[in-house]
Amino acid sequence: MKYKLHTTNMFSMRKPTEKIIAHLDPDLRDLIPSYLKNRRKDIKTIIKSIETTDFDKIRMLAHSMRGSGGGYGFMPISKIGEALEEAARIKDLKQINTHLAELSDFLERVTLVYD
Repeated sequence: MKYKLHTTNMFSMRKPTEKIIAHLDPDLRDLIPSYLKNRRKDIKTIIKSIETTDFDKIRMLAHSMRGSGGGYGFMPISKIGEALEEAARIKDLKQINTHLAELSDFLERVTLVYD
């Protein structure tokens, strides 16, 4: 069976485009842009992994997000990573799509404030 990401469903759940303000440690200023760029790459990798039914890859990426998000000041990424990890473990595509949409939405809306 081949699995596909349902992008129409993924983005139909979008919330209003309110900004999400993230107050971050100024010492992380040089690291944050790369961290967020890598999460965007993770989205693309997860989409490809859905197409190839590579749930282990999704679980591995999600586990990494779960562990790293809070360290960079992004607890929502850690929470989404945790949920994605569990969805991949039980091979629940609907939940994977839901949490992938949450991650995408967060990355689109987050505004960084270093204080």
